[in-house]
Amino acid sequence: MKAVLCVLLSVAVYTATAGPLDIGEGKYSRFIEYPDGEGVFRMVDLKAEPNTELVNQIERNPADNEYYLFTRRNPTSPQRLTSNATSVLMSNFNPNSPTVVSVHGWMGNLDAANNIAIRDAILDNDNCNVIIMDWSKLASADYSTVVAGVPAVGRGLGQFLNFLGSVTGITLDSIHLIGFSLGAHVVGNAGKQLNGRVARITGLDPAGPLWDWNPNRLHSSDAVYVEGIHTDAGPNGIGIGFLTTVGDVDFYPNGGAAQPGCSTSQCNHQRAWEKFAASVTYNHLTGRRCSGTSEIVSDTCSGDVLSMGNADLTKQVTPGLYRVNTGSEYPF
Repeated sequence: MKAVLCVLLSVAVYTATAGPLDIGEGKYSRFIEYPDGEGVFRMVDLKAEPNTELVNQIERNPADNEYYLFTRRNPTSPQRLTSNATSVLMSNFNPNSPTVVSVHGWMGNLDAANNIAIRDAILDNDNCNVIIMDWSKLASADYSTVVAGVPAVGRGLGQFLNFLGSVTGITLDSIHLIGFSLGAHVVGNAGKQLNGRVARITGLDPAGPLWDWNPNRLHSSDAVYVEGIHTDAGPNGIGIGFLTTVGDVDFYPNGGAAQPGCSTSQCNHQRAWEKFAASVTYNHLTGRRCSGTSEIVSDTCSGDVLSMGNADLTKQVTPGLYRVNTGSEYPF
């Protein structure tokens, strides 16, 4: 009980307002542990010099990202889409269906657990085009290098979506971008490339280290509707994710710092995509709007009700901060 109170009290000190929660980078030590795509913690030096050669290469060739299409006709066997129109026109891509793009985080790839769970949930729920973006060429580098290259990777995704529209006729109001951890900032930069016109972005526990004051992080202006789901603020806000608001709506499951059934930061972090995938299937996780972080921490929010997650491209929302209470096991 004392441990829980310590976490809650540390979160409470941020602010009692409903405005942006900008927390400085000084809260992080130089060396932190951060989970890779398999959930294995690796030591990260936040002051390491980025590999500028690799970053420059990514910036020159943002099309190096790889895109894999899944539909109900090929739910587990990917079709690779390239900037060659033939690859799109000969695929199962259906321009009359919504398009969902899932993006992994650091050290992830096509087969990252978040991608598989989201793909399966989306296809079970609706007849969609699910595109998994594999940006492992950059994501497999050291953390500082990856952070430096994220804007270029995001621009590449935005450019690819423009190309997809030119080939198939799809419009940006039929697209939902979903990014986990560092992937949340990737989709934010894709949204910037598209001038904020994509229908929806969902940021799943956006990465915190080196992003709190970073102008390239996910922002509410990056899409028509941006939703953040924060699950690992950690004690004193020092978690893999962060409390900083990123969207029109920001959800803080169970207060946003520690999740039921979890004993590690990595587990808390992954709960973001696990709960999102469950919400696509059941649309059962409901939050209440809060007047500020003090209500989030004390679980006394009493404002408007809003479903967290789901796959709705046109959610009707009252912007703000929301707390949602969940269980400890799937579907939460």
